[in-house]
Amino acid sequence: MAGYRFIIVDDHPLFRGALSQALGAAFADAEVLEAGSLDELTERLAATSDIDLILLDLSMPGVHGVSGLLYLRAQHPEVPVAIVSASDDAGTIRHCLDCGASGFIPKSQPVDAIRDAIGKIMGGEIWLPPDLDLSNVPTGETAELVSRLSTLTPQQVRVLMMLGEGLLNKQIAFKLGVSEATIKAHVSAILQKLGVDSRTQAVIAISKIGTAADWPRLPN
Repeated sequence: MAGYRFIIVDDHPLFRGALSQALGAAFADAEVLEAGSLDELTERLAATSDIDLILLDLSMPGVHGVSGLLYLRAQHPEVPVAIVSASDDAGTIRHCLDCGASGFIPKSQPVDAIRDAIGKIMGGEIWLPPDLDLSNVPTGETAELVSRLSTLTPQQVRVLMMLGEGLLNKQIAFKLGVSEATIKAHVSAILQKLGVDSRTQAVIAISKIGTAADWPRLPN
């Protein structure tokens, strides 16, 4: 298994380094890139083509729950994304699968198991922890919300993520390099697509499929 190109996305340099070493030992001639944030990942993807797999943490600055995964699946649907996270409860894993993850690898797994999991994902499998039981994970309302979220454009997902950070329209416009009127239009579209009436409700909705990381509640 030679010549693969991976991107590890995690805000902990030590973990990125350890995972990078594991990948280098398992895949001959593999190129392993690293990113400490979603913005850095976006820059990497703009500058680098033919990425074989993104290994994404669920919780880091600017990323809450499955928001980063949703953004990547919308912006780069051709690139497989596997989750490597410490948040490994059955509900979180179910949500990640529903949002298009190619696998879920708990950080608690031994290095050999992580290497084996990535190898199976590269072989086309969807890898999950062997002792995982998803049979009792409720769906229904969450599945409907995931379906609604999947209709958001990549830019709308980014705006929703920034709403979750507590940023105002003016701040979001500055970060994205667009007008405040454009952000207002995005927010209106987000509310319509999610079937909610306010920013607060949008943030609460996304928190339902997040991890233990809290999304701040915004004023109406």
